[in-house]
Amino acid sequence: MASEEKSLNFIEQIIEEDLKLGLSNSKLRFRFPPEPNGYLHIGHASSIALNFGLGIDYQSPVNLRFDDTNPEKEEQEFVDAIKKDVEWLGYKWTEERYASDYFQQLYDWAVLLIKKDKAYVDSQSSEDMAIQKGTPSTEGVNSPYRNRSVEENLELFERMKSGEFEAGTHILRAKIDMKSTNMLMRDPIMYRILHKHHHRTGDTWKIYPMYDWAHGQSDYLEAISHSFCTLEFLPHRELYDWFLDQIIDENQIRPKQREFARRNLSHTVVSKRKLQQLVKEKHVNGWDDPRMSTISGLRRRGYTAASLRNFANTIGIAKRDNLINVSVLEFCIREDLNKIAPRVMAVLDPVKLVITNYPEGKEEWLEAENNQEDENAGFRKVPFSRELYIEREDFLEEAPAKFFRLTLGKEVRLKNAYIIKCEAAQDVKKDNNGNITEIHVTYDTDSLSGSGTEASQRKVSGTLHWVSIQHAVEAEVRLYDRLFTDEAPDSYKDKNFLDFVNPNSLEIVKGFVEPSLATAQNEDKFQFQRLGYFTVDKDSTPSKLVFNKTVGLKDAWEEKGKKEENSINNSLKDINKYFKVETDEEREEIANTIGLSIQNVSSFSLLQNSFKRNINNNKGSLLFAHFILKYSHLDYYDFEEEDIKKLFSMSLRSESTYVRREALWKSRDLKEIELRNSFYSDFLKLKENIPKNASESEILVISEITNIYK
Repeated sequence: MASEEKSLNFIEQIIEEDLKLGLSNSKLRFRFPPEPNGYLHIGHASSIALNFGLGIDYQSPVNLRFDDTNPEKEEQEFVDAIKKDVEWLGYKWTEERYASDYFQQLYDWAVLLIKKDKAYVDSQSSEDMAIQKGTPSTEGVNSPYRNRSVEENLELFERMKSGEFEAGTHILRAKIDMKSTNMLMRDPIMYRILHKHHHRTGDTWKIYPMYDWAHGQSDYLEAISHSFCTLEFLPHRELYDWFLDQIIDENQIRPKQREFARRNLSHTVVSKRKLQQLVKEKHVNGWDDPRMSTISGLRRRGYTAASLRNFANTIGIAKRDNLINVSVLEFCIREDLNKIAPRVMAVLDPVKLVITNYPEGKEEWLEAENNQEDENAGFRKVPFSRELYIEREDFLEEAPAKFFRLTLGKEVRLKNAYIIKCEAAQDVKKDNNGNITEIHVTYDTDSLSGSGTEASQRKVSGTLHWVSIQHAVEAEVRLYDRLFTDEAPDSYKDKNFLDFVNPNSLEIVKGFVEPSLATAQNEDKFQFQRLGYFTVDKDSTPSKLVFNKTVGLKDAWEEKGKKEENSINNSLKDINKYFKVETDEEREEIANTIGLSIQNVSSFSLLQNSFKRNINNNKGSLLFAHFILKYSHLDYYDFEEEDIKKLFSMSLRSESTYVRREALWKSRDLKEIELRNSFYSDFLKLKENIPKNASESEILVISEITNIYK
């Protein structure tokens, strides 16, 4: 271990314990084993950082081994992309290996297992095999082919290898225990027939090993000491060890499989299958789309290798799967870019500003600091002229008290330049539709930033960024947002993760940047002052600049989330007023106000949790749950059926006529007949014992529903 003192995670504790028990430090060897069936994602970045980080800490070799055992899904493109990503992250592998390097040895060992009567050729259909295998709560039964003779198994396996059979006609299974409580130990498949071209071995092989057979044996052949996998492979460990027991030489290092938790990232997916679906169905523009959670997508968006390594170190290694908020990742890139990104000026929603007392035809080149966080970053010159672009949102004719930008009668400073002022309404020029086209201002000639004059030191309400129209460079700017509106889009059993795709995840605008950016190259990174961090996209050309928004200066989603939570909490407080007012008109006004707040909540999980949390015997809570059903963008099927039944059952028994009335109205209009029938008994009790405080409208609805049930 490196001499630097630090607390050890549980993976490092496992290694340290093995070293104490006599394992030589020189025997330590690790690997990163991706399957080349897609691009690496942010979850892989953590695994890469773990394995290669252990190699650095223990000064031990780390192999990059491709698990290329399924030619149906694997391509050379993915191999190349994976190598590129690992290198970009800053890691170097000791040896580049492939499971296909060991196909002959794996085959020879399979023959050995057949000769030991520990493997057999099964000729059942996949459907029959699934039935025969049993369930977690019922034992499996032996295959009718389990007791084939060794000679017959050897002959069939050789013929499988020669390509005599069609895919699916035979498989090779290990002979272990069909009664095992571990389903993976119930005679697992070792080989299947695939007549597919392999990206490395061509058409040599007609049979291919399964992951469980190839994994541990590849580790053994490479003398890997510790094989670290994500937690879903914990049930595989027993099989990993059983296979090793059949072929291991006690004089060789025996690999040890151990598991760590998968780190899922909010507002995205980290399943290769789902990422591939996003690509194939054109929800994104390829594996390296800047909205994707792939390493290449994050790189294209503007994330740095250092920020991803820091993210992996920040979230650490755990024993339980959990969801990491994407704001942690965004914090890591902000922290890195704040140190290294030059500050420049760009305007993305321009409106023309004319300085009327600035001489026509005059221009100045003003000094601007490149990065106040880096004393070695130096300064640059930016051009200043009579006509500028500023952001449209930086001007309001009638502004609230806390608006610290340009408005009538108030001074503001132009960044690195002068103090300006818009005197009166006639200085604001508009088109026939009332849209502002020009803002005319005057400037204080003695107020140049850094000049040391008394005017230059005058305090004003705010500072605006700008670009000189005469010198501005046009650019396409791609404003990326989170790809999904929900924090865990693939966690709902009755919802498709694609239902949560954010329709506003990409907005393309035409902006203008200062001329120093005219020669910016692919992946150059900048802070557009007051706007966020941006990087040059690979689509840029000398004649057309293209920038991707990496991340904002602040976490806008966190602010939005807090705003929506506050909206829910404030609405819950307002619900009590509903029961206190005297007239239906007042109640309707309160309901509409609460309804508008609920309509503005976009978070699926927040609405679901608020709904579930308010199904209790409190009349205000029950009414609020009904309002969520009534006003939110969610449908009945977006909630648990048991929660819906519970809400209606409790509401029909409520002492409040307003709560009962909401339940009755919804019952009457329900199209889900089975759901309505599920609380028929509660309705009958209400009908038989109509409360004294029941309103005329409530009694009328009870009569209508009675006819419906008839």
